[in-house]
Amino acid sequence: MKQSLYLETSVVGAYLDNGEPFRRDLTIRWWEHELPEYRAVASVLVERELERVPEPHRTGYLSLVRPLEKVELTEEAAILAEGYLTRGIFHRKYLADALHVALASFHKIDYLVTWNFGHLANVRRQARIRLFNTAAGFFVPMIVTPEFLVSEATEKSDKL
Repeated sequence: MKQSLYLETSVVGAYLDNGEPFRRDLTIRWWEHELPEYRAVASVLVERELERVPEPHRTGYLSLVRPLEKVELTEEAAILAEGYLTRGIFHRKYLADALHVALASFHKIDYLVTWNFGHLANVRRQARIRLFNTAAGFFVPMIVTPEFLVSEATEKSDKL
């Protein structure tokens, strides 16, 4: 059975980000070579965030996530996200980030993939999420950037 990953909005955004060529190129290579090895999911929340992006990128972003399996925002995930806010793990203005983590946790997704270093790919916050989820009986997804999921085969082909 394939491992699962939840694609957070920043990873989709990086695919077409001309302002960050390293991040864009790594994301494109990872998406094209590694993503098929996983059960990749997104959420309605990711789609809603992408729908707010102006054209010309909105259509491209939405076409990237259209073929992905979607996980639903459940009441349990919303309650878990609220727990993150109540415990100060996330500030209320970052509710969407709390919801991404809660969705990955509730749906037992192995990896939450993000380029958001400030609020998600942050070791202190991950430690607090791990403690909270464990105490509450929820699964703890590993929060990583795409570069942590690049296989040796992809690295070798990039060097050739």
